[in-house]
Amino acid sequence: MQNLWNDSDLPKAAAGQEMPHELAELVYASRLLGREGRLVMHGGGNTSVKTELCDIIGNRANVIYIKGSGVDLAEVEAHDFTPVRIEPLRKLEHLYSTGERESDADSRRFSTREFRNFLYLNLFDLTDHMVSHALTPSIETLLHAFLPHRFIFHTHSLAFLTLSNQPDGEAICREVLGESFGSVPYIKPGLGLASSAARAYEADTSIHGLALHKHGLVTFADTAREAYDRMIEAVSALERRIAAAPRRRFPKAELPRELASLEDVAPVIRGACVEEREAGTKDYDQFILDFRTSEEILDYVGAADLSEMSRKGAMTPDFIVRTKNRPLVVPAPDADDMDAFRRAVHEAVAGYRSDYEEYFTLQKAASGSEAVMLDPLPRVVLVPGVGLFGLGRTARAAGVNADIAAATAGAILDAESVGSFLSITDRESFDIEYWEMEQAKMQKVRYDAFAGKVVMVTGGAGGIGLATAKAFRRKGAEIVLLDLHMDALERAAEELGGGVLRMSCDVTDRAAVRRAFQAACRRFGGVDVIVSNVGAALQGRIGEVSDEVLRKSFELNFFSHQSIAQEAVRVMKLQGTGGVLLFNVSKQAVNPGPDFGPYGLPKAATMFLVRQYALDHGRDGIRANGINADRIRSGLLTPEMIKARSAARGLSEREYMAGNLLQLEVTAEDVADAFVHLALEKRTTGSITTVDGGNIAAALR
Repeated sequence: MQNLWNDSDLPKAAAGQEMPHELAELVYASRLLGREGRLVMHGGGNTSVKTELCDIIGNRANVIYIKGSGVDLAEVEAHDFTPVRIEPLRKLEHLYSTGERESDADSRRFSTREFRNFLYLNLFDLTDHMVSHALTPSIETLLHAFLPHRFIFHTHSLAFLTLSNQPDGEAICREVLGESFGSVPYIKPGLGLASSAARAYEADTSIHGLALHKHGLVTFADTAREAYDRMIEAVSALERRIAAAPRRRFPKAELPRELASLEDVAPVIRGACVEEREAGTKDYDQFILDFRTSEEILDYVGAADLSEMSRKGAMTPDFIVRTKNRPLVVPAPDADDMDAFRRAVHEAVAGYRSDYEEYFTLQKAASGSEAVMLDPLPRVVLVPGVGLFGLGRTARAAGVNADIAAATAGAILDAESVGSFLSITDRESFDIEYWEMEQAKMQKVRYDAFAGKVVMVTGGAGGIGLATAKAFRRKGAEIVLLDLHMDALERAAEELGGGVLRMSCDVTDRAAVRRAFQAACRRFGGVDVIVSNVGAALQGRIGEVSDEVLRKSFELNFFSHQSIAQEAVRVMKLQGTGGVLLFNVSKQAVNPGPDFGPYGLPKAATMFLVRQYALDHGRDGIRANGINADRIRSGLLTPEMIKARSAARGLSEREYMAGNLLQLEVTAEDVADAFVHLALEKRTTGSITTVDGGNIAAALR
């Protein structure tokens, strides 16, 4: 592993902020560690520095700055480290008795809530309020406090986990790391681990690190540079040991003659891994999928004994709270029999549920816990011949789980080449998964109505389209934007924030529409809500207009909606969890204007298309609704058109735009809110909602 320390980069960690020099060093070293995926992944690992500070009334105290729980070391800032008084923490060390179970040691002495409150009570107030006290101190604050060293770094090195997750892992690690590292057998983070680590150091104060078996690697020193160097040196030695082992060749599972495409596999898996919110509602909590594949991943998922190998457990307890202890393994997808694959996936998910419920029941009874079962759905799915999926309620969470799964695949292959991978026990996994201190990391996230949902908006860079995408994004949805012009899409995506899938797409080109849905399935696993919004107000007196203009208008204002809806239905039926089709129709469908026949005719057809989809696909749980809007500033109603129309009627532009019963201008945001409302109306289909401020001539009769 390369040592990336560069003294000339160290000042950048402060970035113009006033902070103690040792805190700047801690920020710099933490980022170096966090940006190396083989050391730390997504909020894992923790770092600290001890110093002396002065409080708001002038009293000095010994303080430990420690990374806040769940903060990602890769992008850590000074305010992400919480300052805690050291002396009160060290008084807890005597509470742990040798030979006592770590879970008993914690629960018998104080509850998790009491422990958390104890940490909060000992947070140190700074005169400049540089550090945010909204963060929860790391669950391993005691480990850092009990050790006397100034800088302490703790990573979840994959090389270390590969070697320590072996039947003789302690002996292997001792052989590689030598006498400079103390050894701590696996114990759950908390008071027990902190006390064991302190005793290991007290037994030999010459060591400069600790091997926390099946958990992580710790290095310490008086300077950040030295602690960092020791981490890199140790991990490099571990990696050399792994590289020296002959690569084991695993027997391969037999695959179908032709594998189904990722675009068909993902919606099937996504549709199987759902939780119905209320029995009989056809309303589901869903996951976003993040797909990964590589030569290494294919070696792993293609192993003949994948089911057995994947059940050996997680690489480190830190992963369990995100990915659960085991992934779901499904059969290889046969392109010639997708119905059989879908049945097999649903059976596999049902089996996973059953196994998880049994695991929870047994371990809850054995531990005497009062825990309430989390959802029994997998967070990682392995597909022979294809790759793996991470599942999460957001795209970011799915990506985190996919990263962990991909890293785990490589580490397990390495572990099996060295010897035999052996993780912690089910009881130990349960103690971590249902430990309040770990769950607190995940419970900080609050999900909105469309969390886990994928919303595709056509004409997404225009006024109504962008407003609609923003409205769904505010409700937690993942967004797919389609529009003709990539530069406009890039501007729209920038307004929406990161993670938006945007594609240039001519919606009158059926092949382009199919490619857009395939891309959505590859990126997110499927689609749930379609806002078919594209349109153009082509004009002409109906008795004189050319066939070319009329056919062009039908292609854009009718057939594009049909193409979008058909492709959406195909994906939604693969998912089997219903879906929502929303169409931007227009008041022209029921209240035609002079010389607007080329626009109104296909819009009238689109209104009946809405109802036909509601009639034909309600049995699939797919709802179809539309919006009839009028006089919305957008690509259809341009400033030039507004000026011309208002002048022709002898009105001001304001009077023209507010020419409705309510005498209010209707905005793109009003239309967007109506689309969101219809998507939330779980028992409404075949409906056309007017968003026009009141126009009796356009009212549906």
